[in-house]
Amino acid sequence: MKTKILLIAALMAVFGLSSCSKSDDKSNYDSYQKTVNETVKSQKQNNKVILLVAFGSTWQQAYDAFDATVAAYKSAFPGYDVFLSFSSAICINRAAAGENVAPRNFYAPPFWLTAFAQDGVKYSEIVIQSLQVIPGEEYARVINYIKDFANNSNRDLDDSYLSKVVLKLGVPLLQEATSDVNAVAKALNDLYKDKAASSVVAFMGHGNPDSYDTYKANIRYTQLETALQTYSPNYFVGTVDMMDNFKTNVLARMKDAGITSGTVFCHPLMSIAGDHAHNDMAGDDNENGAPNEEGEVEDTSWKCYFAAQGYTCNNNTQIVKGLLELPTVRQIWMNHTKAAISGEPLDYYHSKDPE
Repeated sequence: MKTKILLIAALMAVFGLSSCSKSDDKSNYDSYQKTVNETVKSQKQNNKVILLVAFGSTWQQAYDAFDATVAAYKSAFPGYDVFLSFSSAICINRAAAGENVAPRNFYAPPFWLTAFAQDGVKYSEIVIQSLQVIPGEEYARVINYIKDFANNSNRDLDDSYLSKVVLKLGVPLLQEATSDVNAVAKALNDLYKDKAASSVVAFMGHGNPDSYDTYKANIRYTQLETALQTYSPNYFVGTVDMMDNFKTNVLARMKDAGITSGTVFCHPLMSIAGDHAHNDMAGDDNENGAPNEEGEVEDTSWKCYFAAQGYTCNNNTQIVKGLLELPTVRQIWMNHTKAAISGEPLDYYHSKDPE
Protein backbone atom coordinates (compact mmCIF):
# COMPACT_ATOMS: atom_id res chain seq x y z
CA MET A 1 0.00 0.00 0.00
CA LYS A 2 1.35 3.37 -0.94
CA THR A 3 2.46 5.88 1.69
CA LYS A 4 -0.25 8.43 0.82
CA ILE A 5 -2.97 5.82 1.26
CA LEU A 6 -1.45 4.78 4.58
CA LEU A 7 -1.49 8.37 5.79
CA ILE A 8 -5.13 8.80 4.80
CA ALA A 9 -6.05 5.54 6.50
CA ALA A 10 -4.21 6.53 9.66
CA LEU A 11 -6.12 9.81 9.87
CA MET A 12 -9.50 8.20 9.25
CA ALA A 13 -9.25 4.87 11.05
CA VAL A 14 -9.96 6.12 14.55
CA PHE A 15 -13.49 7.02 13.52
CA GLY A 16 -14.15 4.52 10.74
CA LEU A 17 -16.25 7.15 8.99
CA SER A 18 -17.47 6.62 5.46
CA SER A 19 -16.08 8.86 2.75
CA CYS A 20 -19.59 8.85 1.29
CA SER A 21 -21.20 9.95 4.56
CA LYS A 22 -23.33 12.99 5.22
CA SER A 23 -21.63 16.26 5.97
CA ASP A 24 -22.53 16.00 9.67
CA ASP A 25 -19.74 13.64 10.74
CA LYS A 26 -20.83 13.73 14.36
CA SER A 27 -24.24 12.32 13.52
CA ASN A 28 -22.57 9.47 11.66
CA TYR A 29 -20.25 8.84 14.59
CA ASP A 30 -23.17 8.73 16.99
CA SER A 31 -25.09 6.43 14.67
CA TYR A 32 -22.21 4.01 14.41
CA GLN A 33 -21.70 4.03 18.16
CA LYS A 34 -25.40 3.40 18.74
CA THR A 35 -25.33 0.43 16.35
CA VAL A 36 -22.31 -1.14 18.03
CA ASN A 37 -23.76 -0.47 21.49
CA GLU A 38 -26.96 -2.27 20.53
CA THR A 39 -25.05 -5.17 18.98
CA VAL A 40 -22.95 -5.71 22.08
CA LYS A 41 -25.85 -5.33 24.50
CA SER A 42 -28.07 -7.75 22.57
CA GLN A 43 -25.33 -10.38 22.15
CA LYS A 44 -23.72 -10.20 25.60
CA GLN A 45 -23.68 -13.63 27.23
CA ASN A 46 -20.58 -13.50 29.40
CA ASN A 47 -18.84 -11.00 31.64
CA LYS A 48 -15.59 -11.17 29.67
CA VAL A 49 -14.96 -10.35 26.02
CA ILE A 50 -12.39 -10.85 23.26
CA LEU A 51 -12.09 -8.24 20.52
CA LEU A 52 -10.30 -9.49 17.41
CA VAL A 53 -8.69 -6.60 15.53
CA ALA A 54 -7.86 -7.15 11.85
CA PHE A 55 -6.74 -4.63 9.26
CA GLY A 56 -9.74 -5.60 7.14
CA SER A 57 -10.68 -6.58 3.61
CA THR A 58 -13.41 -6.37 0.99
CA TRP A 59 -13.27 -9.95 -0.30
CA GLN A 60 -15.76 -12.70 0.47
CA GLN A 61 -12.96 -15.20 1.02
CA ALA A 62 -11.59 -12.90 3.71
CA TYR A 63 -15.01 -12.48 5.31
CA ASP A 64 -15.38 -16.27 5.41
CA ALA A 65 -11.97 -16.54 7.09
CA PHE A 66 -12.90 -13.89 9.66
CA ASP A 67 -16.25 -15.56 10.36
CA ALA A 68 -14.54 -18.93 10.80
CA THR A 69 -12.00 -17.33 13.15
CA VAL A 70 -14.72 -15.79 15.30
CA ALA A 71 -16.44 -19.19 15.46
CA ALA A 72 -13.17 -20.89 16.40
CA TYR A 73 -12.60 -18.35 19.19
CA LYS A 74 -16.10 -18.81 20.54
CA SER A 75 -15.50 -22.55 20.67
CA ALA A 76 -12.06 -22.27 22.27
CA PHE A 77 -13.00 -19.53 24.78
CA PRO A 78 -16.51 -20.41 26.02
CA GLY A 79 -16.37 -17.93 28.90
CA TYR A 80 -15.88 -14.99 26.56
CA ASP A 81 -18.02 -13.09 24.09
CA VAL A 82 -16.16 -12.56 20.80
CA PHE A 83 -16.40 -9.67 18.35
CA LEU A 84 -14.42 -8.63 15.26
CA SER A 85 -13.19 -5.15 14.36
CA PHE A 86 -11.45 -3.60 11.34
CA SER A 87 -8.74 -1.01 11.94
CA SER A 88 -8.62 0.23 8.33
CA ALA A 89 -11.04 3.04 7.48
CA ILE A 90 -10.51 2.29 3.80
CA CYS A 91 -11.65 -1.31 4.27
CA ILE A 92 -14.54 -0.24 6.51
CA ASN A 93 -15.78 2.26 3.92
CA ARG A 94 -15.37 -0.03 0.93
CA ALA A 95 -17.02 -2.94 2.74
CA ALA A 96 -20.00 -0.74 3.55
CA ALA A 97 -20.13 0.36 -0.11
CA GLY A 98 -20.19 -3.28 -1.25
CA GLU A 99 -16.89 -3.42 -3.10
CA ASN A 100 -16.46 -6.93 -4.59
CA VAL A 101 -19.28 -8.41 -2.48
CA ALA A 102 -22.58 -7.45 -0.86
CA PRO A 103 -22.34 -4.50 1.55
CA ARG A 104 -21.33 -5.39 5.08
CA ASN A 105 -20.70 -3.12 8.05
CA PHE A 106 -17.58 -3.30 10.16
CA TYR A 107 -16.50 -0.81 12.80
CA ALA A 108 -13.22 0.52 14.16
CA PRO A 109 -11.95 -0.65 17.59
CA PRO A 110 -12.87 2.54 19.52
CA PHE A 111 -16.58 1.91 18.87
CA TRP A 112 -16.33 -1.61 20.28
CA LEU A 113 -14.27 -0.60 23.32
CA THR A 114 -16.75 2.15 24.13
CA ALA A 115 -19.63 -0.31 23.76
CA PHE A 116 -17.91 -2.72 26.15
CA ALA A 117 -17.89 0.04 28.80
CA GLN A 118 -21.52 1.13 28.39
CA ASP A 119 -24.05 0.91 31.21
CA GLY A 120 -25.69 -2.48 31.20
CA VAL A 121 -22.58 -4.16 29.75
CA LYS A 122 -19.34 -3.15 31.48
CA TYR A 123 -17.30 -6.28 30.90
CA SER A 124 -14.98 -7.10 33.79
CA GLU A 125 -12.22 -8.27 31.41
CA ILE A 126 -11.47 -7.09 27.88
CA VAL A 127 -8.95 -8.99 25.77
CA ILE A 128 -7.83 -7.33 22.56
CA GLN A 129 -6.27 -9.79 20.11
CA SER A 130 -4.23 -8.37 17.27
CA LEU A 131 -4.67 -10.35 14.05
CA GLN A 132 -1.64 -8.64 12.52
CA VAL A 133 1.19 -10.84 11.24
CA ILE A 134 4.12 -8.69 12.39
CA PRO A 135 4.37 -6.20 15.28
CA GLY A 136 4.49 -3.25 12.91
CA GLU A 137 2.55 -0.08 12.17
CA GLU A 138 -0.94 -1.58 12.41
CA TYR A 139 -0.14 -3.25 15.70
CA ALA A 140 1.10 0.06 17.11
CA ARG A 141 -2.31 1.53 16.26
CA VAL A 142 -4.01 -1.29 18.17
CA ILE A 143 -1.94 -0.39 21.23
CA ASN A 144 -2.90 3.26 20.88
CA TYR A 145 -6.61 2.39 20.69
CA ILE A 146 -6.25 0.61 24.03
CA LYS A 147 -4.35 3.51 25.60
CA ASP A 148 -6.95 6.04 24.48
CA PHE A 149 -9.73 3.87 25.87
CA ALA A 150 -8.01 3.21 29.19
CA ASN A 151 -7.17 6.88 29.63
CA ASN A 152 -10.72 7.99 28.73
CA SER A 153 -9.44 10.24 25.97
CA ASN A 154 -12.93 11.49 25.05
CA ARG A 155 -13.91 11.95 28.71
CA ASP A 156 -17.22 10.17 28.13
CA LEU A 157 -16.62 6.92 30.01
CA ASP A 158 -16.93 5.96 33.67
CA ASP A 159 -13.55 6.52 35.27
CA SER A 160 -14.39 4.27 38.21
CA TYR A 161 -15.14 1.43 35.78
CA LEU A 162 -11.93 2.06 33.84
CA SER A 163 -9.92 1.86 37.04
CA LYS A 164 -11.22 -1.67 37.66
CA VAL A 165 -11.62 -3.29 34.25
CA VAL A 166 -8.91 -5.81 33.35
CA LEU A 167 -7.32 -5.12 29.95
CA LYS A 168 -5.20 -7.69 28.18
CA LEU A 169 -3.49 -7.76 24.81
CA GLY A 170 -2.83 -10.71 22.53
CA VAL A 171 0.23 -10.07 20.38
CA PRO A 172 0.65 -10.55 16.59
CA LEU A 173 1.49 -13.85 14.93
CA LEU A 174 5.23 -13.18 14.61
CA GLN A 175 5.74 -11.22 17.81
CA GLU A 176 8.73 -13.14 19.10
CA ALA A 177 11.82 -13.57 16.95
CA THR A 178 12.52 -17.12 18.08
CA SER A 179 9.48 -18.94 19.44
CA ASP A 180 6.86 -17.45 17.10
CA VAL A 181 9.01 -17.48 13.98
CA ASN A 182 9.97 -21.11 14.56
CA ALA A 183 6.38 -22.12 15.33
CA VAL A 184 5.07 -20.52 12.13
CA ALA A 185 7.90 -22.01 10.07
CA LYS A 186 7.10 -25.47 11.39
CA ALA A 187 3.38 -25.09 10.72
CA LEU A 188 3.99 -23.90 7.16
CA ASN A 189 6.53 -26.61 6.44
CA ASP A 190 4.14 -29.27 7.75
CA LEU A 191 1.63 -28.03 5.18
CA TYR A 192 3.89 -27.45 2.18
CA LYS A 193 6.95 -29.70 2.58
CA ASP A 194 5.86 -31.90 -0.30
CA LYS A 195 5.82 -28.92 -2.65
CA ALA A 196 9.08 -27.52 -1.25
CA ALA A 197 10.81 -30.85 -1.88
CA SER A 198 10.96 -30.15 -5.62
CA SER A 199 9.67 -26.60 -6.16
CA VAL A 200 10.01 -23.11 -4.81
CA VAL A 201 7.37 -22.04 -2.30
CA ALA A 202 7.42 -18.23 -2.17
CA PHE A 203 5.43 -16.50 0.57
CA MET A 204 4.28 -12.93 -0.05
CA GLY A 205 3.94 -10.79 3.07
CA HIS A 206 2.91 -7.16 3.27
CA GLY A 207 5.73 -5.42 5.10
CA ASN A 208 6.00 -1.78 6.04
CA PRO A 209 7.84 0.97 4.15
CA ASP A 210 10.96 2.05 6.01
CA SER A 211 9.26 5.14 7.44
CA TYR A 212 6.49 2.97 8.90
CA ASP A 213 8.62 0.07 10.11
CA THR A 214 7.46 0.31 13.72
CA TYR A 215 9.66 -1.70 16.10
CA LYS A 216 11.78 -2.58 13.01
CA ALA A 217 9.33 -5.45 12.58
CA ASN A 218 10.15 -6.11 8.92
CA ILE A 219 13.01 -8.28 10.13
CA ARG A 220 10.45 -10.98 10.95
CA TYR A 221 10.13 -11.79 7.22
CA THR A 222 13.87 -12.32 6.92
CA GLN A 223 13.89 -14.38 10.10
CA LEU A 224 10.99 -16.51 8.86
CA GLU A 225 12.77 -17.21 5.56
CA THR A 226 15.84 -18.31 7.50
CA ALA A 227 13.74 -20.58 9.72
CA LEU A 228 11.89 -22.08 6.74
CA GLN A 229 15.14 -22.77 4.93
CA THR A 230 16.26 -25.03 7.76
CA TYR A 231 13.56 -27.36 6.38
CA SER A 232 14.16 -26.70 2.66
CA PRO A 233 16.29 -24.26 0.67
CA ASN A 234 13.30 -23.83 -1.65
CA TYR A 235 11.37 -21.60 0.75
CA PHE A 236 11.47 -17.82 0.24
CA VAL A 237 9.68 -14.92 1.91
CA GLY A 238 9.20 -11.56 0.18
CA THR A 239 6.81 -8.63 0.55
CA VAL A 240 4.91 -5.98 -1.36
CA ASP A 241 6.13 -3.05 0.73
CA MET A 242 9.47 -3.79 2.42
CA MET A 243 12.57 -2.26 0.90
CA ASP A 244 15.06 -4.83 -0.43
CA ASN A 245 12.52 -7.63 -0.09
CA PHE A 246 10.29 -7.24 -3.13
CA LYS A 247 9.67 -10.05 -5.63
CA THR A 248 12.74 -8.83 -7.53
CA ASN A 249 14.84 -9.47 -4.43
CA VAL A 250 13.27 -12.90 -3.97
CA LEU A 251 14.26 -13.72 -7.57
CA ALA A 252 17.83 -12.58 -6.91
CA ARG A 253 18.05 -14.83 -3.83
CA MET A 254 16.65 -17.75 -5.83
CA LYS A 255 19.28 -17.29 -8.52
CA ASP A 256 22.03 -16.91 -5.94
CA ALA A 257 20.91 -20.29 -4.60
CA GLY A 258 21.19 -21.77 -8.09
CA ILE A 259 17.43 -22.00 -8.69
CA THR A 260 17.18 -20.74 -12.26
CA SER A 261 14.22 -22.81 -13.45
CA GLY A 262 11.37 -24.97 -12.21
CA THR A 263 8.02 -24.41 -10.56
CA VAL A 264 7.22 -21.53 -8.23
CA PHE A 265 4.26 -21.83 -5.86
CA CYS A 266 3.08 -18.49 -4.44
CA HIS A 267 1.28 -18.16 -1.11
CA PRO A 268 0.17 -15.02 0.77
CA LEU A 269 1.77 -14.49 4.16
CA MET A 270 -1.15 -12.39 5.34
CA SER A 271 -3.99 -13.11 7.72
CA ILE A 272 -6.50 -13.25 4.87
CA ALA A 273 -6.50 -13.62 1.10
CA GLY A 274 -7.77 -10.27 -0.08
CA ASP A 275 -6.73 -7.70 -2.63
CA HIS A 276 -2.99 -8.29 -2.31
CA ALA A 277 -3.34 -12.06 -2.62
CA HIS A 278 -5.78 -12.00 -5.54
CA ASN A 279 -4.14 -9.16 -7.45
CA ASP A 280 -0.55 -8.43 -6.38
CA MET A 281 0.25 -12.12 -6.08
CA ALA A 282 -2.10 -14.13 -8.30
CA GLY A 283 -3.45 -11.42 -10.61
CA ASP A 284 -3.00 -11.01 -14.34
CA ASP A 285 -1.29 -7.59 -14.29
CA ASN A 286 1.78 -7.94 -16.46
CA GLU A 287 3.51 -4.68 -17.33
CA ASN A 288 6.86 -6.49 -16.97
CA GLY A 289 8.74 -3.22 -17.06
CA ALA A 290 12.07 -2.26 -15.58
CA PRO A 291 12.43 -1.99 -11.79
CA ASN A 292 11.63 1.42 -10.31
CA GLU A 293 14.00 3.43 -8.14
CA GLU A 294 13.18 1.19 -5.17
CA GLY A 295 14.00 -1.96 -7.13
CA GLU A 296 10.43 -3.19 -7.59
CA VAL A 297 8.63 -3.98 -10.85
CA GLU A 298 5.28 -2.32 -10.33
CA ASP A 299 1.97 -3.35 -11.92
CA THR A 300 3.17 -6.90 -12.39
CA SER A 301 1.89 -9.73 -10.19
CA TRP A 302 4.16 -12.30 -8.63
CA LYS A 303 2.57 -14.93 -10.87
CA CYS A 304 3.29 -13.01 -14.06
CA TYR A 305 6.71 -11.85 -12.92
CA PHE A 306 8.11 -15.29 -12.18
CA ALA A 307 6.51 -16.70 -15.34
CA ALA A 308 8.22 -13.97 -17.38
CA GLN A 309 11.54 -14.97 -15.80
CA GLY A 310 11.17 -18.48 -17.21
CA TYR A 311 9.71 -20.31 -14.22
CA THR A 312 6.52 -22.37 -14.22
CA CYS A 313 4.22 -20.03 -12.34
CA ASN A 314 0.58 -19.95 -13.32
CA ASN A 315 -2.94 -20.19 -11.91
CA ASN A 316 -2.26 -23.75 -10.82
CA THR A 317 0.68 -22.72 -8.66
CA GLN A 318 -1.12 -19.98 -6.75
CA ILE A 319 -2.11 -21.08 -3.25
CA VAL A 320 -4.58 -18.30 -2.48
CA LYS A 321 -5.16 -18.94 1.22
CA GLY A 322 -4.80 -16.53 4.10
CA LEU A 323 -3.04 -17.62 7.27
CA LEU A 324 -6.32 -17.57 9.22
CA GLU A 325 -7.55 -20.26 6.83
CA LEU A 326 -4.78 -22.55 8.05
CA PRO A 327 -5.94 -23.96 11.43
CA THR A 328 -2.44 -24.79 12.67
CA VAL A 329 -1.26 -21.24 11.98
CA ARG A 330 -4.44 -19.70 13.37
CA GLN A 331 -3.79 -21.68 16.54
CA ILE A 332 -0.61 -19.66 17.12
CA TRP A 333 -2.71 -16.48 17.33
CA MET A 334 -5.05 -18.31 19.69
CA ASN A 335 -2.10 -19.37 21.82
CA HIS A 336 -1.18 -15.70 22.13
CA THR A 337 -4.72 -15.01 23.36
CA LYS A 338 -4.40 -17.79 25.96
CA ALA A 339 -1.08 -16.35 27.08
CA ALA A 340 -2.60 -12.89 27.41
CA ILE A 341 -5.49 -14.22 29.49
CA SER A 342 -3.20 -16.15 31.82
CA GLY A 343 -0.71 -13.29 32.07
CA GLU A 344 -0.66 -10.02 33.91
CA PRO A 345 -3.07 -7.19 32.99
CA LEU A 346 -1.75 -4.90 30.29
CA ASP A 347 0.42 -1.99 31.37
CA TYR A 348 -1.29 0.31 28.89
CA TYR A 349 0.87 3.30 29.81
CA HIS A 350 3.72 1.67 27.93
CA SER A 351 4.02 0.12 24.51
CA LYS A 352 4.06 -3.64 24.15
CA ASP A 353 7.56 -3.51 22.77
CA PRO A 354 8.42 -6.77 20.92
CA GLU A 355 12.19 -6.30 20.99
